Amino acid sequence: MSRLLTDLPQPAALAALDARSVIVQPVGALEQHGAHLPLSTDLVIPEEIGRRGVERAVTQGVDAWLLPPLAASKSDEHHWAPGTIWLEAQTLWRTLVDVGRSVAATPARTLVFLNGHGGNSALLQVVNREIRRRFGLKTFSMGTGTQRAGGGGGDGPDEHGMGIHAGHSETSLMLALRPEMVDMSRAVRNVPEHIAEFATIGFNGSPVSFGWTSDDFGPSGVIGDATGANAAYGRELVEEGTAFVATALVEISRFEHAR
Repeated sequence: MSRLLTDLPQPAALAALDARSVIVQPVGALEQHGAHLPLSTDLVIPEEIGRRGVERAVTQGVDAWLLPPLAASKSDEHHWAPGTIWLEAQTLWRTLVDVGRSVAATPARTLVFLNGHGGNSALLQVVNREIRRRFGLKTFSMGTGTQRAGGGGGDGPDEHGMGIHAGHSETSLMLALRPEMVDMSRAVRNVPEHIAEFATIGFNGSPVSFGWTSDDFGPSGVIGDATGANAAYGRELVEEGTAFVATALVEISRFEHAR
């Protein structure tokens, strides 16, 4: 049975939901991913991992339902690359709040944003509180559990922990999910190694963050090393992401703010 809520007629969808239902809204992006990956990379990944994760969570007793992904989002770090379709922060904010309003009109009381694009993360955290305050829903945001930034250990590339965009992990994922969309002959390594010397400044949760656009690091649009990407590693990441999403949904389904 499909867990895509919008596959049901409105009366059936309404009847399928109750206060235990968990609604999962994937949030993607349409943006440049170098010359080797499609603009839809950050849309494909949360859509596919979301579908697999929801289906697995259902087998573990969660009444989880998926919504179609939001395609365009806050991708202004790639504004310089024609073909990137991006929204202002205020536009995405209003869209996400309106999704919350719409879900609140159903019997479901839990909304999860499954995010496929790092540029959305901070905004989603603030939106969680806005929807909670205005509509009373339990709200959550999370990634797909598939992003890795190679540190040079084992067989992986040395991305100095900065493989955040179109690098080894994302390219491997797309080789596993949509190999026909990947052109490995155009894969490049572009790692801003000079940033690695800083103890406090960096990406991915470093103590000091900084404003950037992807062309700050050169014209390729890549931040990472895609040259060694492979489908086998991608399949490992798909499984890890699926397991992560399912586990998170199990916990979300029994979460309460107070006892």
